[in-house]
Amino acid sequence: MRLRALLETDALGLRLLGGEDELDRTVRGVMTTDLRDPSRYLSGGELVLTGLAWRREPEDSERFVRILTAAGVAGLAAGEAEIASTPDDLIAACARHRMPLFSVNETVSFASITEHVVRQVSSERAGDLAAVVDRHRRLMTGGPAGGGPEVVLDLLGTDLDLRAWVLSPTGRRIAGSSLADAGPGLSAETGAALAGEHLAASRTGRRGPHRVTTGGSTYSLFPVGGTARAASASDVRETVLSDWLLAVEADAGDWPAERLDLLHGVTQLIAVERDRRDAARTVRRRLAQEVLELVQAGAAPAEIAARLRVAAPVLLPGLGTAPHWQVVVARVEWEGGDVPGGPVAQALLEEVLVDQDSTGPEPTDRIAVAHTGDEAVALVPLPAVVTGPDEPLSGAGLHADALLAAIREPLERGLDGDGRLTFGVSAAVHSAEGLRGALEEARHARRVAAARPGRACAAGHQELASHVLLLPFVPDDVRRAFTARLLDPLRDYDRRHRAELIPTLEAFLDCDGSWTRCATRLHLHVNTLRYRVGRIEQLTGRDLSRLEDKLDFFLALRMS
Repeated sequence: MRLRALLETDALGLRLLGGEDELDRTVRGVMTTDLRDPSRYLSGGELVLTGLAWRREPEDSERFVRILTAAGVAGLAAGEAEIASTPDDLIAACARHRMPLFSVNETVSFASITEHVVRQVSSERAGDLAAVVDRHRRLMTGGPAGGGPEVVLDLLGTDLDLRAWVLSPTGRRIAGSSLADAGPGLSAETGAALAGEHLAASRTGRRGPHRVTTGGSTYSLFPVGGTARAASASDVRETVLSDWLLAVEADAGDWPAERLDLLHGVTQLIAVERDRRDAARTVRRRLAQEVLELVQAGAAPAEIAARLRVAAPVLLPGLGTAPHWQVVVARVEWEGGDVPGGPVAQALLEEVLVDQDSTGPEPTDRIAVAHTGDEAVALVPLPAVVTGPDEPLSGAGLHADALLAAIREPLERGLDGDGRLTFGVSAAVHSAEGLRGALEEARHARRVAAARPGRACAAGHQELASHVLLLPFVPDDVRRAFTARLLDPLRDYDRRHRAELIPTLEAFLDCDGSWTRCATRLHLHVNTLRYRVGRIEQLTGRDLSRLEDKLDFFLALRMS
């Protein structure tokens, strides 16, 4: 299709700002991005949609447009939702490079433009395979009745004889075609291996599809981003741990350009479904945020219980009795600290904590995840399973070791040497009174996990039984002697020198030994922080790089 056809479609809300002589350019696809350099994701002929988050100073416009021009982009469309008007420097840069420039009315979503372009372009190129794209509305608006992503995957099977699956970043099967499930299915091990290869390739910036051979079969992996999330992301690390992928059992290296274009169009349609599911989580996120704020503020149990009664029907529709609850706390941290960890951990938990036994079309409606700072907190309801009227929950709930085992392999590939995931899992509680303790329990478990080596680590409430949960039962004289031996030298030094060694120790442990985060929290230079920690070690004879000594300090501070 031509750029001119897009401009003539009033429903798309496009207004031409420059490049009238270039409107006969052919549009081969569409891409939404706010990356400063999106060249690795461009193949030429795209209409690029952007919210201009990459623009920090006027000079950025020239660089961005030059990159698009070199990649052979057909045109650029700038959204007006976050800006009053398109910057003059961007208009001038597009004029210099003969790049057609449009503004997008704030009432029109990028998803609507993506839908229109994908439908038109794919229909024109696929010929007798256009039915794959023509029926895309069932994917985006049909919900459970329309079949979700399976509709498109089934058409790939019937029209192209392709076995295909949509996978989560951990390799969990989200959708599969009837053809894919008719023969030997995709094993959990193969799914995890494919997800790991996909994450590793995404981190290196290699353009898809990625060719992978495993278990005697060859697969082609196509990235499935989320159009809404991609528009606000400026770093691949913000979305790489939550983006889906399309795995096709075939070698795409021998495919003609028309078939590759068709598959890229399918991934864009699936991305719209990804965004739809993400938007559907809004209510659950809000419920989790409200409960979390009440718990952290020390609200009365009756107030928390009332909020839980509201949350339970949303998270477990049709449940006749009040559920038990578990809390999962997670952090995703990147070296340098320039990528916010909280939203990444939130999106990751929403993918990881899916009820594997759910038979409904929306298995993600079983959890609610909030984030605050660099931390994400998941509220996981569990049906109350009891063996007797007075007996506790039996045989249900999340287990940290099993959860980690299911996701470790692919996620370590995605963390790629500069990221780290740690999470802790609480025991199940049956009332609002227990929720505050569950939150603290999950946070302590996560700190225990953070003290371990490895890119992805987890700990459960069982591992706290030997210290945190038993602290109240330690005799007072033993507690006083233990804390005095460790902390009195630091307190005395602080009184004499106003050195703030105790606050520094608390912050250092709370930041899991991260020099950068701790220095930022205390508003110190890293060298000053290292001097203080060295002084703590000198005065106490302990080594804060050792897990045992970290735990001793942690317990001493808890008991003081």
